[in-house]
Amino acid sequence: MKIDHFEIDRNSPCFIIAELSANHNGKLETAIETIRAAKRAGADAIKLQTYTADTLTIDCDKDDFKLKAGSIWDGMRFYELYQQAYTPWEWHPTLIETAREEGLICFSSPFDPTAVDFLEKLNVPAYKIASFEITDIPLIEYVASKGKPIILSTGIAGTEDIELALDACKRMGNDQIALLKCTSSYPAPIEEANMAMIPDLAERYQVIAGLSDHTMGSTVPVVAVSLGAKIIEKHFILDRSIGGPDASFSMTEQEFSEMVRAVREAEAAVGKISYQLTEKQQNGKAFSRSLYVVEDICKGEVFTEKNLRSIRPGFGLHPKYYQEILGQTCNQDVERGTAMSLSFLSKDGNE
Repeated sequence: MKIDHFEIDRNSPCFIIAELSANHNGKLETAIETIRAAKRAGADAIKLQTYTADTLTIDCDKDDFKLKAGSIWDGMRFYELYQQAYTPWEWHPTLIETAREEGLICFSSPFDPTAVDFLEKLNVPAYKIASFEITDIPLIEYVASKGKPIILSTGIAGTEDIELALDACKRMGNDQIALLKCTSSYPAPIEEANMAMIPDLAERYQVIAGLSDHTMGSTVPVVAVSLGAKIIEKHFILDRSIGGPDASFSMTEQEFSEMVRAVREAEAAVGKISYQLTEKQQNGKAFSRSLYVVEDICKGEVFTEKNLRSIRPGFGLHPKYYQEILGQTCNQDVERGTAMSLSFLSKDGNE
C-alpha cells in the first residue's frame, strides 16, 4: 500500500497519523496550528473528518436520536454533537494546503457519497472508513471504486462485518486495504485494547494491520508496534483546555511527540530476524570464554587441566576443543597467558 509518497508494508516504518477530528473547536486558526503542531510532534499524516450533521443523521427529538450508550457525550442528541464537531467543508482546501506546506500527508474519513465526491475534487491520496461506518457497505463500495488506499477501522466489527467490508472493497477491484484494531470507547480502557488482534488481523485477512487508539498514553501504540502494527492513529489537540467533544482522549503535542519517540524506539528494538552478530556483539566476544595456556609450558610437556583452562577473554581457541586437547603433547615452548592454538599440538600427539 502506498499513501502519497509513503510506502506501507510489513517491513516499512510505522505510518503515524494525527487525527484532527473536532479538535479545532470551531476555529480555522486552531485547525491550522494543530496541523503545524502535529508536524513538530513527528506525525507522518493529518486526518480530517468530512461530514455535516445532515449527512450523518437527522434533526430529531425522538429517543432513538439521543446518546445514551455510556459515552462521554451521553445526554446530547446526535444532531447536536455533529453540529458541534464537524469540520467545515470550506476549510478543507486550506487545511490540505497547510499540511502540504508542512510536509504532512492529508486525507479524510468521508461519511457519505457527497463527502467522497468533494474529497475527490481535492485529490486526497487515501480514505479512512471510521469504526461506526464499517457496516455501511454502499459507502465502502463507493469509496473503494475510487481506486485509492482504504484504511478500515474495526471498532464495532465482528468477523462477519470485517469480511463484508473487505469483500466490498475487492468487489470494486480495490485490494489496497489496511485494517485498524480499534476499541470504540472514548477514552478506551487499556485492558480492552486486545493488541493480540494486530498480528491476527494481518495473518487472517492478509492485509496491513494497525491501530486506531483511544486509550490514554503511549503504552498501547508501543505494544501494537511490537506486535507488527504498521499504522498508528491517535487524536491530536493543541491543548485539552480548549475543550471540544474529543478533547478528553486526545494527545497534546508533547504527549504525541513522546509517543512517536517511543514508537520509533520500539520499531528499532523489534528489528529483524538475524543470527549475524553486529560489530558491537562481535566486540563483546572479548568477554566470552576461550582456551588459554595458564602456566608456562615447555616443548614436550602434556596439556593438563592445570596448564590449560577455559577463561576470559574470548580470543583463544573455542572451549569445544578442551577435552580433545587434554593429554596431548605441546610441540613448542608456550608462555603463560598465551591464547591456545591447535598449532601447538604435536601431529602424532606425542614427541
